[in-house]
Amino acid sequence: MIHDTVTLAHGAGGKQTSELIEKVFRAHFENPLFTPDDAAVLEIPAGRLAMSTDGFIVSPAFFPGGNIGKLSICGTVNDLACMGAQPLYMTCAFVIEEGFPMAKLEEIAAAMEKTAAETGVKIVAGDTKVAGKGQVDGVFITTTAIGRIMDGVKTGGALARPGDCVIVTGDKDSLQLVSDRTSVCNVKTRMGQTETILYTPEVFENEYGFAPAKMVDLKALMGDSSDNIPGVPGIGEKTALDLLHRYGSLDGIYGDLDALDVKEGVRKKLREGEQSARTSYWLATILREVPLDFRPEENLWDKNYTPALYGLMQRLGFARFIEKWGLEPTAEESVQRESAALPRVELDEASALDLAGKLG
Repeated sequence: MIHDTVTLAHGAGGKQTSELIEKVFRAHFENPLFTPDDAAVLEIPAGRLAMSTDGFIVSPAFFPGGNIGKLSICGTVNDLACMGAQPLYMTCAFVIEEGFPMAKLEEIAAAMEKTAAETGVKIVAGDTKVAGKGQVDGVFITTTAIGRIMDGVKTGGALARPGDCVIVTGDKDSLQLVSDRTSVCNVKTRMGQTETILYTPEVFENEYGFAPAKMVDLKALMGDSSDNIPGVPGIGEKTALDLLHRYGSLDGIYGDLDALDVKEGVRKKLREGEQSARTSYWLATILREVPLDFRPEENLWDKNYTPALYGLMQRLGFARFIEKWGLEPTAEESVQRESAALPRVELDEASALDLAGKLG
């Protein structure tokens, strides 16, 4: 019978350890490669491999949108993805505080199972330790994963060059800007779940089937209500994608509308909506010729704070920033603070003696 909470015996390597592994971890991580032995034996595909290890000591262990279990999978898989690798295998090590609720531990394992399935990584081995109460905060997880680097992909910080750009946004209009020098990290949150995708030209083309610049053509056809882009009435994303895959661009579609191999209903919608499509193309296009006089080297944050910043942070109640940035009050502010903290009280001799008697 499994306990309601984790005990020191669960980390001692005996019967209760086996029970914990079987009832919680194996129940959620089971796959043909998951092993109770000292190490997993794996088939490694040909090519280059990436390997990453990450530790997670999140407190609290549960938060809006997930828990430490989901984070431990996402974090290490993300590290592999940043190196252009498709995740293959993962190991995980737990350090659990004595008294941690077993139901919560199972919830964490379930989140890891779900996230591993979504990312395509297999958990193949693990380790469990139990620390005394107060020695850790709930549960710590360390995950290690390996993945195969996809053919033709070259990544790494050493490849970064002056002028390279990463745009972080939830707006897919920005995907039209993806190029060899510009990547877009698209962030979206639905029902409390946050997902990020780093779009390079290769990632975009794998998902959409055409070059990033054609994102404008897609928006021109399907529209985007969030940006008041009307598109062609009656043409949705599925039809728009099919048209672009077959005819390449908005001009390719409208170049000879009568010759398109489409249903008459679609042809009618395209014909009647051509002006809307052209207008939508203009609306969806991000202009990059803005005469902006901006030099990054002239706008570097040198942490040269003005004395007035202390007063501003003090008034706003940002005590943490005062400490973090080492802000100090001006001489005038110091005097004002001392005066405010220790108000001067004028007493005559009789009143002073009476007060001293009461305090004594």
